Amino acid sequence: MTPKDIDRLARRRAGAKLGWYIHATAFVVINLALFAISHHGFGSRHWTVFPLLGWGLGLALHGIAVFMCGPASGLRERMVQKERERLRRQVR
Repeated sequence: MTPKDIDRLARRRAGAKLGWYIHATAFVVINLALFAISHHGFGSRHWTVFPLLGWGLGLALHGIAVFMCGPASGLRERMVQKERERLRRQVR
């Protein structure tokens, strides 16, 4: 890989991770606000669990895509390296 390719990949990985961190921060802040609104204002029913679960699932899937399956994942890099080695053995 050329230095330019490495820089491009590093920026892409950092951007993916930063996007997840922003998503997680918004999740925490907004769900805390929803909890406060629910607890101090609108009835005795705890309705905040529904957005928490739905958005939590989305956040978890986003995290899996970024850290396990996406361009920033070590798992993907190991699989690519194994494939390269297998193909090199076949060519020889």
